Parts: sequence; C-alpha cells; structure tokens
Amino acid sequence: MKKPIIIGLTGSIGMGKSAVAAMFADEGVPVFDADAAVHDMQRAGGELVAEIEAAFPGTTSVDGVDRKALGAAVFGNRDQLAKLESLIHPAVAERRKAFLAGHKDADMVVFDIPLLFEKGGQAGVDVTVVVSAPASDQRARVLARPGMVPEKFEQILKLQMTDADKRARADYVIDTGQDIAATREDVRALVKKLREGLA
Repeated sequence: MKKPIIIGLTGSIGMGKSAVAAMFADEGVPVFDADAAVHDMQRAGGELVAEIEAAFPGTTSVDGVDRKALGAAVFGNRDQLAKLESLIHPAVAERRKAFLAGHKDADMVVFDIPLLFEKGGQAGVDVTVVVSAPASDQRARVLARPGMVPEKFEQILKLQMTDADKRARADYVIDTGQDIAATREDVRALVKKLREGLA
C-alpha cells in the first residue's frame, strides 16, 4: 500500500506558516501541527506536565505548564533549552507517528515543524516547503504580537536558521509577502502539482 507523501512545512517566526498550513488543510491535506501538539501535552492533565515540573521545578500549576515561567527558565540558556527539548521532541515524535497512522489513506500530509532544518527533520519528510516574506513584513508582524519586544525578536532569530538559508534548502517556497489570495493560489497550485505527480 502506498504511503502518503509527507510535506515538511517550515518558516521563520512571523513568516505566515500557520496561515499557509490552514490553506493546505483547506485543500484537503491533513496537517500535523507540532506546536499545537506541544500545547496540548502541556495543558492541565497533559502527558508532559509532570516531567517538566520534575526538570524545571515551579514551572507548572493545576492549569498545566506556565509557559511564561518555563520560557524564563530556558530563555537564552542553551543547556536548559536542550534539556527541555529532550523531553518534548520524543513526545512530539510519538504524536506524529499516531497522526500518520490515522491518515495512512491520505495521498499527502503536512508536518508543520518550526525548526525543521535546524533539528534535521528534513530527513523524515519527502518534500520541504518554506514559507517566506520580506524581512520588513516579518519584523512588523512579530513586533505586533502581545509582549514582543525587539530584543526578544532578535534573540529568537538567532536560534533560527536564516530565511535565505531555509529558502536555499527548500524544494518549494511559498511567498506570504503578496496578497493572501495570491498565496492561496500558490498553495493550491503546489497541491495540484504534487497530486499530479502521484497520478
């Protein structure tokens, strides 16, 4: 039996990756959202709460993981961040496996993975798609977010591969610097092209 094509969708902060993931879903392509999976495992009763509390005491409550407290515990500290990732990544991988098993009849699926290239995730997908926009658009979008300041934005950028590097490694680039209808058309055309390749 044929397995679905796995599309690895990625892009730096503020590039519009979530919007593009939703467009793939609108075209009937199941989407696995790694960030949403993490949120789910960190809420009250989530499978990661006890492990995170054990590794980072005082970062959880009855409501689950306090993302602000956890962020403060790891922000700017590579060792602590690595410790947190060693808890999160295997758990996300399990969720992804279950998602794939649940969509084995689909012709293609999207794995929405923010740090796809940074963590070597491209090895586990068939096609890579990078969502990109001009740096001025990116900056404006990110700084419009609640609680975001230029210093924090710069710090996040340092942890991510540059947009130019991602574009160079991608099989396809979706531009979100154009109007939304044009971006949607690009996603539709890509899905059609991949489906035709399967026919």
